[in-house]
Amino acid sequence: MRLLRWLLWYPLLLVLIALVLVQFWYLGHVWYWVDHDPQVTAFMQARLERMREKNERATIRHQWVSYERISTHLKRAIVAAEDAKFLDHEGFDWEAIQKAYEKNLKKGRVVSGGSTISQQLAKNLFLSGERTWWRKAQEAAITFMIEAIMTKRRILEIYLNVIEWGDGVFGAEAAARYHFGGAAASLGPGQAARLAAMVPSPRRYGPGRETAYLQRRTEVILARMNSAQVP
Repeated sequence: MRLLRWLLWYPLLLVLIALVLVQFWYLGHVWYWVDHDPQVTAFMQARLERMREKNERATIRHQWVSYERISTHLKRAIVAAEDAKFLDHEGFDWEAIQKAYEKNLKKGRVVSGGSTISQQLAKNLFLSGERTWWRKAQEAAITFMIEAIMTKRRILEIYLNVIEWGDGVFGAEAAARYHFGGAAASLGPGQAARLAAMVPSPRRYGPGRETAYLQRRTEVILARMNSAQVP
């Protein structure tokens, strides 16, 4: 009987050990990136693989720049657009999550996520774009790690350097050069607001492309930027 119980529990034990080891793997990377800059993310790798299905020579555009070399206007625009309570929460904006849930329930499909900058960073660094309960649970765990180990300044610095801003265009420096022909440090308020407006659907907008939605969203962000607090 003991042997039978052991045989039944043994696979579960192996799964639990594997899960713990995976969490330590994530934790080790988060800790390392406190003072080392990630040069590639899971999202970048996935995007490059899809690009190379069409063109085997495809490459991504990405250049890391320090926090000081990114326009304060862009920092404020991103916080205003993506996570107004960034400095106040510990990784999760429960009010935004509740509103997103109600909106999705009303629409009958997922149209809003309510994710904070920290949650988005967790997904971009480590995870796929799949909308499964397992991926969301892992995203939450990584978000706790990021918030516990990194400062808000470091979280925003990495976020601004790794999110997508065009077809294979990653990070503020590459985005500023791709869309406006200048450096991330020189972005003005209007340019910063426009980049922030692109974040939910970055591959829809090439340089100079204008839509009514993008214009309206840019104006809303521009109006909110002065009150946005950044680290």
